[in-house]
Amino acid sequence: MKVKMITLGCKVNQYESEAMLEALLQGGFQEAGPQEEADVVVVNSCTVTATSDQKVRQTLRRAKRENPGAVAVLTGCMPQAFPEEAAALLDADIVLGNARRADLLPRVLEYLSSKQRVVDIAPHENGEKFEKLAVSAFHGRTRAFLKIEDGCDRFCSYCIIPYARGRVRSKSLEDLRAEVDQLGAAGYQEVVLTGINLPAYGKDIGLHLCDAVEAACEAPGIQRVRLGSLEPEQLTPPVIARMARQEKLCPQFHLSLQSGCDETLRRMNRHYTTGEYRQIVRDLRRAFPGCAITTDIMVGFAGETQEEFEASLAFAQEMAFAKVHVFAYSRRPGTRAYTMADQVENRVKEERSRRMIAVTKATQQAFLQAQVGQVEEVLFEQQKARGLWEGYTPNYTHVLLPSGEDLGGRVFPVRLVEVQGESVVATLVTDT
Repeated sequence: MKVKMITLGCKVNQYESEAMLEALLQGGFQEAGPQEEADVVVVNSCTVTATSDQKVRQTLRRAKRENPGAVAVLTGCMPQAFPEEAAALLDADIVLGNARRADLLPRVLEYLSSKQRVVDIAPHENGEKFEKLAVSAFHGRTRAFLKIEDGCDRFCSYCIIPYARGRVRSKSLEDLRAEVDQLGAAGYQEVVLTGINLPAYGKDIGLHLCDAVEAACEAPGIQRVRLGSLEPEQLTPPVIARMARQEKLCPQFHLSLQSGCDETLRRMNRHYTTGEYRQIVRDLRRAFPGCAITTDIMVGFAGETQEEFEASLAFAQEMAFAKVHVFAYSRRPGTRAYTMADQVENRVKEERSRRMIAVTKATQQAFLQAQVGQVEEVLFEQQKARGLWEGYTPNYTHVLLPSGEDLGGRVFPVRLVEVQGESVVATLVTDT
């Protein structure tokens, strides 16, 4: 029987989808090709915004339409956070949360035998351990994701994720080392360490994120180690100094900002000020020359005045981010911000989004332009078009290189010659 995995959301979800797919393949299923109908379709969901939930519903309907007669499975964060709403989505034959992914294969086999709809969403429990998942290959990818942490204890006032993911729990160093070694032996040159609250890695087992970084960098087959999204206040000077000693660590840091206004940050229950954030960015740029600082910025949070937005806009410009994901605040039932006064109108959110995007696009262009003329090592991933390859520098600059050779999964030195949109066109550096 053929199975198709559809992943919505973050890199953690991508890792978990690969783990679930691997379990199904080991259970006797085969992966369906891109244009091939599947007998089982698994939708691994995201629920970070209301738009995410809408996309889940649309994806389920499309999956049923494109794979008539297939068993449709809905799993992931959306059913975990909103079990009643997920159970009501009748396009899903099987509805599972994300607390026990090992149940996927037996539940699929159960449905195939009985044809009885399954809704089983196990709650997260205090004290639960890190779920042992392992991925030996990432289909169609040259970079490997490695989930090392799950859950979040921060409870930002706008965020539903602690309810969808539970409390912080961490992969053991023994398991981490074994998986990194396996990925290196499989030919992956870059591994991306991911987690729901990545800097919280180890707090439950007496370790620190630096321990995970050092362990990953020790793997002989891995040439690059990259970090996923980071909460900024946990990057203290000693932590930055310790990370800077790892030559394999990529100089790209996604520091979640959310707002460049202190008053807004307080209502969000974020744990830093703009002054502290500014200093962390300065420390990173000093320790990692030429590094890329990327971020997320929310506009239109509950109570955000025009003055607060202008402060956030000015701060974003000052930080000169390499790339920014701008999004409008989305009210999530069950969060403290849902009932806050002074909710911002959608038209105002849209206008603020447009202005923030314009400013951060300009800082991105300046960052890219500053790299023209430099020679960088690029890990090439795939052909973007015939004879045009795409890949990334260590600081995650997207590079385009015309070449008739197969460059996939290989690292080459290139000279960055011209900014083209959000990419930089390059030429190969060859010995003369």
